[in-house]
Amino acid sequence: MKKVRITFFGFLICLSFLLAFLPAATESGGDGEIVYFIPVEQAVERGLEAFLNRSVDTALEEGADHLVFEVNTPGGFVDAAGDIAGLIRNSPIPTTAFVVGEAMSAGAYISLNADEIVMVPGSEMGSAQVIDGSGTAADDKAQSAWLARMRSAAELNDRDPQFALAMADPRIDLPQYGAAEGDLLTLTASEALETEYAEAIVSDRDELLEYLGMENAQIREMEVSFAEQIARFVTHPIVIPILLSIGSMGLVLELYSPGFGIPGIMGASALFLYFFGHMVAGFAGWETFILFGVGVVLLLIEIFVPGFGIFGIIGIGAMVGSMVMASYSTVNILLSLLIAAVLTIIMSVVVFKYIGYRGPLKRVILTDSTRTEEGYISSVTRSEIVGKTGEVLTALRPSGTALVDGERLDVVSEGGYIEQGSKVKVITAAGSRIVVREVNEQSEEQN
Repeated sequence: MKKVRITFFGFLICLSFLLAFLPAATESGGDGEIVYFIPVEQAVERGLEAFLNRSVDTALEEGADHLVFEVNTPGGFVDAAGDIAGLIRNSPIPTTAFVVGEAMSAGAYISLNADEIVMVPGSEMGSAQVIDGSGTAADDKAQSAWLARMRSAAELNDRDPQFALAMADPRIDLPQYGAAEGDLLTLTASEALETEYAEAIVSDRDELLEYLGMENAQIREMEVSFAEQIARFVTHPIVIPILLSIGSMGLVLELYSPGFGIPGIMGASALFLYFFGHMVAGFAGWETFILFGVGVVLLLIEIFVPGFGIFGIIGIGAMVGSMVMASYSTVNILLSLLIAAVLTIIMSVVVFKYIGYRGPLKRVILTDSTRTEEGYISSVTRSEIVGKTGEVLTALRPSGTALVDGERLDVVSEGGYIEQGSKVKVITAAGSRIVVREVNEQSEEQN
């Protein structure tokens, strides 16, 4: 059964690598110009950035004449949005942001960096205030920087910047567009056309191509591959600490159970997904896998070959270092590692306390103890013989044998030599050590 689980796990790993290199572009249309349609969907994060980088590179290599970014996103992270906007802004060929659903927050900023914005009826664009991790408005410094970005993006194509600022700053009052003071501006398709934030409103791709004057263009559509879908999921800042927590808790829990079972598979899979996703997204290379593997080997050496903790410290350092190298944000990965460490420690204490240790290390760790409750007795203090007298059977120099209360005992004199046949008195008894003192008949009569 163990071999079957390991084989299946290896098969999944190989399948993931094969899927990572499957082609992800479809082609249709005539023999004229080439238009690439690239989806900008779901949350704006590093995984989307990696996909868009690959898509633009592919389009340029294929000699594309126009890039259409189909936007339908609720927004996302500022750092990723900035890089994506730069990618679109610096494109050597014309670009169009085709808003097919919503272009909110970071999605609005990305759209403003395209050469043109075209929307479908019922689509929206706006509501771009910076929000921190707690869900509240960011501090003044971050907000000021974001407002400057929004203004710059609007002015890039001669759009009135007050509308872009109203999308990000609730203090700007535009009641005629449903953005009274305290509200963020969100433009419908018709409002965007009226304010010249959209160049046209079209119903579908065919109308868009007609508007662009490329009716006979060859359409090529980029699709997110299965591997990129995994990468987008596992590189999300919220998912990373969850993955690392599952990975560390699964491997530690495996140490508490015999054999290699579900906890170990879950832990190894979570850590593999972390590295695989970051590698597909372009943040990590094979060196991170190798460094992590070296760390694991050093930890195993520390467990089975005593090394005064040196191998263990270096191993943990190598594993942490590999995760930091694979991450796109040092702050995010360190915080994620801290969360994973705290959760793993809590779980280890609970499991050890209420379940006990039953793992593979039990074979190399001596856990038996010789306790009195189990019948093991090292020595008994004979306190009942203190004060009794007896006769020395062998000369005490200072140890020897004496007969006390009809029992032969190993005794030691108080300090001096005592001849055979002398009378002695037990003065102390502590464990196996019995101390006697010589008594004479005169002192005995006085007593």
